[in-house]
Amino acid sequence: MVTYHFPGKVVLVTGSSRGMGAAILQAFGRAGATCLLNYVADPAGVNLHDAEQTAERIRQYQVPVHLLEADVSRYQSVAAMMQHVTDLTGGLDILVNNAGILRDRTVKKMTLDDWHSVIETNLDGVFYCSKLGAEVMRDGGRMVNIASVAGFAGFHGQANYAAAKAGVMALTKVLAKELARRGITVNAVAPGVIDTPMLAGLRPEVLEEYKRQIPVGRIGRPEDVAHAVLFLASEESSYITGQTLPITGGWF
Repeated sequence: MVTYHFPGKVVLVTGSSRGMGAAILQAFGRAGATCLLNYVADPAGVNLHDAEQTAERIRQYQVPVHLLEADVSRYQSVAAMMQHVTDLTGGLDILVNNAGILRDRTVKKMTLDDWHSVIETNLDGVFYCSKLGAEVMRDGGRMVNIASVAGFAGFHGQANYAAAKAGVMALTKVLAKELARRGITVNAVAPGVIDTPMLAGLRPEVLEEYKRQIPVGRIGRPEDVAHAVLFLASEESSYITGQTLPITGGWF
């Protein structure tokens, strides 16, 4: 098994209170990084509870963990978070843009709120975090954006989500060119069907059909994505930038 080491590195993973984001941040913690856990507050306090539980799991690796509340779909909220990052750690070495939501409906039934909420979080949020994150990122840093196979395949009922994720892949290419002079690489991963809370809304028969279509014969695990993100954040990937890596088990 390949083991990565990130001692002395500061990593921010957006939307990391649970699911894939939590798995990614936990992997960085295991590798020795200072971990910045981002979550968005909700009235019931569920996200904060999840964030605190994730932070406790990461602290077992004896690394610093800081919780940062911010709504990535709001520019001023992201600006405040990046200022907090600077105050806490002096800057960033690694930024993983993971925060995302789903509002699936056919175009005919999709409301303007369905469209805008997904675009604002899944695309605008990546732009805000990348723009402001680059300002506090040290030279030689790494950005990894979480795109999706939906950006390639355009699944039924996901006009908003697919458009946002395709935009993330295009944004990744531009950022890679613009930040290369500072030694910062920018890449994306495009997960397929991954076992996260986002799958909770799928009917069991739909999930089984997906599984039959995946050549390796199983649903992906959050750790499958985390391993790829760690590689793209490592020194070993320093000549890779502007790319999108599908993590799909051979699907599509």
